[in-house]
Amino acid sequence: MRGKKTKKRQLNPDSVLKSKVVTRVINTVMLSGKKSTAETVVYGAIYRMNEDKKEALRLFEQAVKNIMPQQEVRSKRIGGATYQVPMPLKHDRAEALAVRWLVHSARSKKGRPMQDKLFDELTNAAQGTGDAIKKRDDTHRMAEANRAFAHFARS
Repeated sequence: MRGKKTKKRQLNPDSVLKSKVVTRVINTVMLSGKKSTAETVVYGAIYRMNEDKKEALRLFEQAVKNIMPQQEVRSKRIGGATYQVPMPLKHDRAEALAVRWLVHSARSKKGRPMQDKLFDELTNAAQGTGDAIKKRDDTHRMAEANRAFAHFARS
């Protein structure tokens, strides 16, 4: 292994809902260091999911869990050829990908406020549809297609 192994930074839960996943989404939505704006957007989208805060948080976490991939492909160079090798994901990596895909798919929609776009994407993800779910399915499909190279993951 090259260089030193970096230490994992501990993420603090957000002050309102006490959830680390919400903190991740807020940090991903945030642009130019405007955290309070990002918090307004994310909390607004979550609270629109349900009037009850606990139920809204449960729906939000369910949506993120639905987006989380189980496998991804990684490029591995073996004997001059590059193979797409399917690898299982750790929970942190899967959650990071899910949050990134969620925010990216919300941002890609045009012409509406971010809060509305994020709310739509969250409700779609909770129901198992939407662009973020499509991205997860594409990732799983690619891993399945390259299953023949799975033995390279162990070498």
